[in-house]
Amino acid sequence: MTLFLRRHALLLALLAAGTALRVLTWVAYRPALLYIDSFRYLSNLGLRGDQMNPIGYDLVLRPLLAVGGLAFVAAVQHVAGLAIAVGIYALARKLGARRWVSALAAAPILLDGYQLQIEQNIMSEVLFEALLLGLLWLLLARGKPNWRRIALAGLVIGFGVLVRLIGISLAVPFLLYVLAAGRAWRHWRGWRNAAAGLLAIVVVVVPYAVEVKAQTGKWGLSGPSGSMLYGRTAAVADCANLHLDPTLQVFCPTEPIPERLVDNYTHADQDPLWPGPLPPGADRTALADEFAHDVLKAQWWDVAKAVIGDFSKSFRFTRSTAINDVPLDRWQFQQTYPLWADPPGVAMVTQSYDGIDPTVNEPIATFLRDYQINGGFVPGAVLGFFALLGLLTLLRRKKPRDQARSGALFAAGTGLFLLFASAVFEFSWRYQLPALVLLPVAGALGFTTLTAASRRRLGAYPDAVDDGAVADFEGRHPDATLSELTVVIAAYNEAGGIGQVLEKMPDECLGLPVDVLVVVDGGTDDTARIAQEHGAYVCVVPTNRGQGAALRVGYHLAAGKGAKYIVTTDGDDQCDNSEMPELVAPLLDGTADFVTGSRRLGYEEADSRMRWLGVRLFAWLASALTWRKITDTSFGFRGMRAELACAVPLNEPQYQSSELLLGITARGARVLERPMSMRLRKAGKSKKGSSLVYGANYARVMTGTWWRGYVLRRGRTRSGRAS
Repeated sequence: MTLFLRRHALLLALLAAGTALRVLTWVAYRPALLYIDSFRYLSNLGLRGDQMNPIGYDLVLRPLLAVGGLAFVAAVQHVAGLAIAVGIYALARKLGARRWVSALAAAPILLDGYQLQIEQNIMSEVLFEALLLGLLWLLLARGKPNWRRIALAGLVIGFGVLVRLIGISLAVPFLLYVLAAGRAWRHWRGWRNAAAGLLAIVVVVVPYAVEVKAQTGKWGLSGPSGSMLYGRTAAVADCANLHLDPTLQVFCPTEPIPERLVDNYTHADQDPLWPGPLPPGADRTALADEFAHDVLKAQWWDVAKAVIGDFSKSFRFTRSTAINDVPLDRWQFQQTYPLWADPPGVAMVTQSYDGIDPTVNEPIATFLRDYQINGGFVPGAVLGFFALLGLLTLLRRKKPRDQARSGALFAAGTGLFLLFASAVFEFSWRYQLPALVLLPVAGALGFTTLTAASRRRLGAYPDAVDDGAVADFEGRHPDATLSELTVVIAAYNEAGGIGQVLEKMPDECLGLPVDVLVVVDGGTDDTARIAQEHGAYVCVVPTNRGQGAALRVGYHLAAGKGAKYIVTTDGDDQCDNSEMPELVAPLLDGTADFVTGSRRLGYEEADSRMRWLGVRLFAWLASALTWRKITDTSFGFRGMRAELACAVPLNEPQYQSSELLLGITARGARVLERPMSMRLRKAGKSKKGSSLVYGANYARVMTGTWWRGYVLRRGRTRSGRAS
């Protein structure tokens, strides 16, 4: 049990917080929150097809109300929210995401204040989110789906349409995914699978549409629910400059364009007096569609801009209400009970199901409102970042985790398409809630895919490769004793630059002789020979494992051969080794345990805008994690006490600079930064690869080291000086 708790500590902590927030929400608003749609659902427990909302939610709501009242339904929805979070975590873990990444993917659904509020509402959103999670599990959890799972997924989508009409948009990314999986579109089986999925959707949707036709006389999936196209076009229609038939002119809104609310026009047909006088026998629905098509032909760009503008709102960092948006406060906690019908009518509903009047616990409601408004929600920009991580897997040529990659693309594509389809209808912050299920999964799986190649960790020092490299060194240098001040250089195929680096290396620094140990990391060129010819000690590692692995060998080998102070520098001549006294002086006078150069405090020649930005981004992240000012986390020119370098657990074969830095700060070591110079590489080529992939891996290592060193307290000392 203890091992289980430690393994899933972050998820359990988030679950505890999410549970506490849900209990407070359930207690604050009794028996539940009732929005406009809530009354429609409650009035259609007879499951008629001629109502505005389809019957999917009522199929679940009816048996729940038979067991308990509205408070019971809200409680079930809160439990469902917790279960969805666990499902997200389990799916991400199954597809290869690390525990902390999977837990962070579950955090939005657990902690978002708007999610909490909608769970307390008698509304269909939570059921729709559960169906989205079920869709992900069916398609992703067991590799490439067969036709049976695809058919089940089609049934889930079909039922999702009956829960929320926007669910019909899921059919597009679903069918594209089925055809794209393993390039199935090239084979008849792929088309068979797609046909099975489409048929499953049709099996649910078409019979329901037939029933709606029988009850209303018109084909559709709901009763009189207005026209999406009319609502969208009426909001931008420039009627003064449109040449409309006089019969259609009556459909022009009277409000100024900036003040038009799409929602009002979409459901305008609920008003029996709308749109005004019409010729006898005129079909106002057909005329509204004709008006919409005329506007669309004349003002297609205005309509497109409105849709794109609404879609872009989904990724705002903050939340606010534009003048033509559905008001945001509908989805915010209020300090009084929100009334969307006459008070006696609301009380009649709550009395009939729970035997109580609607009430609010004001202190708790105030706390929930403050939490929600003051940061207790997932910013749209964060959701956009998750989507970007998922889409970036398209750039990953090597696909070590195809399941994670395809899952990232499907979750990102489905989430973005659903948001866009909602924006085509109209913008409402309520319509962003499904993204809390889809886009965090996309982000977790995208991050997993982008960092998959670097997730191999080294075993504890020394492993078999370390032993072999050290034995080879001692065989060639049986009596070697290194200087108290030793420079360690990790080099992989640096024949073009290592000679210049060693020629410029000072022979002594602040009165101490300087020895150089070059660790050749499984290279295939003449780096070892050139380094030895320039007087350096050379340790040859037979297998290329990465800079971190090579430096770890160098730290231990140098310390074992007499070094008290270790300086690291790059083998490509980007660092100015004449600045070494700045690094070594604080070590010798006892004012620091670890000294690192900083290009931001000194001089920098940057050849990549992305890396320039990355240096600053990761410095900010490291500062936030360690609560100390850090300006440069990846500068290769560093000095440290040898025993400290050997005491910090180092397990990353690559991306090691942040692991060492955060590992040292977690031990309470005194860290200083000094202004240094970073020049452009003069020989060879960078081994870092894609900037985006490198950045994702670097972030993974940094946050993972922080979690182990600061949160789990592994290897951390409490003294002001490292032992």
